[in-house]
Amino acid sequence: MNGGLDQQLWKGALVASVLTTVLGAMVLLWPGPTILVASTMFGVYLLMSGFAELFLAFTLPPSAATRLMLFLTGALSLALAILSFRHFGEDYAVLLLSVWMGTGLILRGVSESAVALSERDLPGRSWYGVLGILSMIAGGIVLAWPFDSVIVLILVSGVSLVILGFVQGVQAFQIRSDTKAARETFEALYNWLAA
Repeated sequence: MNGGLDQQLWKGALVASVLTTVLGAMVLLWPGPTILVASTMFGVYLLMSGFAELFLAFTLPPSAATRLMLFLTGALSLALAILSFRHFGEDYAVLLLSVWMGTGLILRGVSESAVALSERDLPGRSWYGVLGILSMIAGGIVLAWPFDSVIVLILVSGVSLVILGFVQGVQAFQIRSDTKAARETFEALYNWLAA
C-alpha cells in the first residue's frame, strides 16, 4: 500500500475531527454569536433566493400562475431579508429564523401526512404518517417558543458536533491501524512470494 496515502487518510480524518470538535465547542461556548451568524446567513439566503425568484418570474416563459407565484415568493423573500438586516443583531432576526423553521416543519409534516393518507400501497406508509405528525408537533413547538427552540437547536447542534468530532477522531486512528495492518500483510506476502 502507498505509505503517503495511508498517512494522508488518517491525518485528514484527524484534522476533520479536531475542526469539528472545535466548532462544536465554539457553538456551545458562544451560543449567542452562533445564533447571530445563523440569522445573518438566513437573511443572506432570503436575499439571494428572492432576487433569483424575481429574475425567474420576469425571464422564464412558464404560465402566468407560475410567474405570479415566483414573483410573490421572491418579493416576500426580499421583504423578509430586508427586515432581517434592518434589525441586525436584534431578536427580530432570530424570530424570523424561528418562524421560517417552524413553518417549514409544519408544511413538511402536512405533506408527509398527506402522502401517508393518500398512498395506500406505499411501502413504509405508517412511518410517513409518524414523521408527518412529529414534524407538525416540532413546528408547533418552534412557533410557540421561537427563541427557546432556536437556543435548544444551537445547543443540540454544538453537542452533536462535539460527538461527531470524537467519532471522527476514533475513525482516524482506526484508519491508521487498519492501513498499518494492511501494509504489514502486503509486505509479508510480498516477501514470502519473493523468497
